[in-house]
Amino acid sequence: MTEIPANLTCWVLTNGMAGFETQVIGVAEALGLAPEVKRVAPTPPFKWMAPWGPAQRQADICPPWPDVLIASGRQSVPYARMIRRKSGGKTFTVILQDPRVSPANFDFVWAPAHDRLSGENVLSTPVSPHRLTQKRLADEAAIFAPQVAHLPHPRVAVLLGGTNAVYRLSEDVAAQIGRDLAAIAGQGAGLMVTPSRRTGEKQTQIISEALKGHPAIVWDGTGANPYFGFLGLADAVIVTCDSVNMVGEAAFTGKPVHVIELEGGSPKFRRFLDAIYESGAARPFRGALENWAYEPLDATGDIAEAIAARLAAHLARQRAQAEKG
Repeated sequence: MTEIPANLTCWVLTNGMAGFETQVIGVAEALGLAPEVKRVAPTPPFKWMAPWGPAQRQADICPPWPDVLIASGRQSVPYARMIRRKSGGKTFTVILQDPRVSPANFDFVWAPAHDRLSGENVLSTPVSPHRLTQKRLADEAAIFAPQVAHLPHPRVAVLLGGTNAVYRLSEDVAAQIGRDLAAIAGQGAGLMVTPSRRTGEKQTQIISEALKGHPAIVWDGTGANPYFGFLGLADAVIVTCDSVNMVGEAAFTGKPVHVIELEGGSPKFRRFLDAIYESGAARPFRGALENWAYEPLDATGDIAEAIAARLAAHLARQRAQAEKG
């Protein structure tokens, strides 16, 4: 990776949503920076006007401005524009996700390929950045290995999302998922299941009931989250289609990724799923396990390298100006 100074100050800025924070922190860590986490919570009318309107005053968003700002989410965009302006362009400003305003307002923009954003300073990848590394997978696997030692191989991590703005996990679909998983377990696979808040209490219960008597663990939401541990321990992954982050993290493992397509969808999600299938990392789940090989997808590293190259050039320009000045 292009070398950048290790002592640069870095803010990561979001509205606090877990998906956005995972992305900005993951990219900062991949750059070798120790980020300070900032969360913004604009109130109406500033909230309604984002990303096009001005930033609402917030006490902790103040000088000294950081060397690097990595922001994500619509609510963060006005603050990113403000910081770049008030720093006199010294703060290298990165936006993750489509900012819905011109990319020229920032030094670098990453957007998922399915958003179809283009620009001189824009990088697009099929999957999103995250905080996973091969070391973290191995470390988390070691923590949770005793809990799954009794499960047979192949061991399958089952990552369950659920209902969101475009997809729906109904009780009927949950029942079908339960039957499919029970059939796989009945054929000798060991299942490591992690529901999420979106899965729904009733849907989680339906799937759990279907797996009773089978070699399966269903996380009950208590104690440490085994999500990354199960990914590290898995021989294969089954994941619902409703989360770009979950599918992308599964594709980072290099293990076969089977995608459960839920009811609903949108053109953007369709483009994402078609791209991930075309990459060879994932296939639609047909009720049975398949085995194939592919090169793990690592958008985080690609994004960090692109940022580092532009940041190094930005710092060089600043030094040249200072010497002239």
